[in-house]
Amino acid sequence: MASRDLNYAETYVKRIECNLPDSLYQALIERMHAEESSCDHVVSIALSQCLGKPLHTLFQVSTSAALVEGLYQGSVRASRLLRHGDFGVGTFVDLDGEMVVLEGVCYRISSDGLVTTVEGGCLIPYAVVTRFSADFAKSLQHFGNFSELVSLCDALRSTENLFYAFRVEGKFSLVSTRAMKSVPRGTGLKAASSGQKESTFENQEGTLVGLWSPEFAGSFSVPGYHFHFLSKDRGRGGHVLECKAVDVTIGGCAMHEMHVSLPETAEFLEADLSRDPSNDLMSAERNRK
Repeated sequence: MASRDLNYAETYVKRIECNLPDSLYQALIERMHAEESSCDHVVSIALSQCLGKPLHTLFQVSTSAALVEGLYQGSVRASRLLRHGDFGVGTFVDLDGEMVVLEGVCYRISSDGLVTTVEGGCLIPYAVVTRFSADFAKSLQHFGNFSELVSLCDALRSTENLFYAFRVEGKFSLVSTRAMKSVPRGTGLKAASSGQKESTFENQEGTLVGLWSPEFAGSFSVPGYHFHFLSKDRGRGGHVLECKAVDVTIGGCAMHEMHVSLPETAEFLEADLSRDPSNDLMSAERNRK
């Protein structure tokens, strides 16, 4: 007999009981020992594959604390990143541009506004991706500003303790973005963000690629919402500072698992990452000229 414990709110986790043939039970025990995994995890993966229902997992390269301290050297190739997710955000070596991963393609938005696709061999210092499929969705006529968008997404979340991905489609009457430019090695994130290039686009169809992280994740992720924009024609984009749109669809999913790939560079291994990065992260996220 296998069971699933109620480790989360009942909204997310249900208990099941079933009878298993001895051969399957033994195989389950062997897999648990081999992978050092729980019964919950092994059964969930098996059911996900059998039923064709994906489990949403967050895959992250490096940590937000490393970014704050100026560790921008690449550690994972784009080809590996895309094996773990088709939807997400990130940056590039020396903060040279903003990353958007959408429908399995990795894009770079440079500080001069140029949007290009990224080759598989490109090294990535920081990124967060998942395999996106919406578990919930909402259509609406419009939202008037970024704060209103945040409130709409908040209403779609059911907990403060899981990660979420949001895909927002619409006709954007205004999108204000920034794109970071390359900085000297070791420049802290707060200082780097003061030199950002800002742009404003009007009447653009496009997509917001968004992630929400809980407050407790502040040492390795960016707490709250982090949205990047990519226009439908793949010609404009960047980190979102402000926006308003009509004919909007918001889709999203919760992510119950997280995998972090930590760099093995000397700079990362020797760095002091004990400082709380929260203030610098919020300053960099909200910094405006």
